[in-house]
Amino acid sequence: MTVKHLFTPPRLLRNPHIQSALNSVGPRKKRAMRLAKALDSEQHILTTDKGVRLAAEYDRATGRKAQVKNALVVMIHGWEGSSQSAYQVTTAKYLLDYGFDVLRLNLRDHGDTQHLNKAIFNSTMTEEVADAISCFLAGHSYPAVFLAGFSLGGNFTLRVAADRGLQLNLKAAVAISPPVDPVNALVALNEGAFIYRKYFMHRWTTSLRKKLAHFPEYEFGPELDGAKTFDELNAFFVPRYTGFRDVESYFRSYGLIGDRLNKLAIPAHLITAKDDPIIPIEDIAKIHCPANLKIEVHPHGGHCGFIINLKGHSYMEPRLVEIFDGHLGIDG
Repeated sequence: MTVKHLFTPPRLLRNPHIQSALNSVGPRKKRAMRLAKALDSEQHILTTDKGVRLAAEYDRATGRKAQVKNALVVMIHGWEGSSQSAYQVTTAKYLLDYGFDVLRLNLRDHGDTQHLNKAIFNSTMTEEVADAISCFLAGHSYPAVFLAGFSLGGNFTLRVAADRGLQLNLKAAVAISPPVDPVNALVALNEGAFIYRKYFMHRWTTSLRKKLAHFPEYEFGPELDGAKTFDELNAFFVPRYTGFRDVESYFRSYGLIGDRLNKLAIPAHLITAKDDPIIPIEDIAKIHCPANLKIEVHPHGGHCGFIINLKGHSYMEPRLVEIFDGHLGIDG
């Protein structure tokens, strides 16, 4: 689609690596830490009918805007992020200020929740995410529910919207910088800047060590100690703990390419940047775009960044409000 207002950061912030880093560190992280302490978040453990337990943080908006909207935004973080990630907290606060209640949902084994479920997280687990949202909504009545996800959370968002959007009564969904073809995204990660491999490798192995501490019967400590690359870890974990026989089959299973989103029956938005250093922009063309999916491609923004100033404010915060208000019929 044609974007009415393209994101254009100041020249000193146009580097995609700066954009990507400022999404989670620096001024935005400091602001998020301060905001998180001020929020009066309710801690929830959502238990699905199948016994899966996912943690979430729930915040209610106050004031006239909240009364007029009576709407909930469910937010899903990226891989090895959490409900406490800087971009989750600052975006939640922005949405709250504009009258939206917010549920920040943690994926399995994220946000120090490795103890809640024995099975290890993998990226195909959309059913339990949808079930957890359904569990929450069973106890909370909202005429309007939105779903928003970042990076892998954006990938989850679009799959949940396509598979269960009508059942969950979602009004709309927004995915920011989602991996579209995970096979190609892994190639880009392996061949790209070393800092991203180091960051995600550290986060992933730390999470797996926490899992092992809670469930020592897994006994994968030696393999974890010996693996130095994503390929080595994937080659060990995928056939043993995901149900897929090989790495490529697993990565293809949660892609958004081809007809994967054809059953999308609610409005959905995919927002990404041409200069994303982690998600190849050419993968967007692999989506057989259904009528309900609108795609925004901005020239700048990095991976989930879209940072507009040195204070770490993001274009995505007002953009989400604009999109959700639009689906509520509220003019900005």
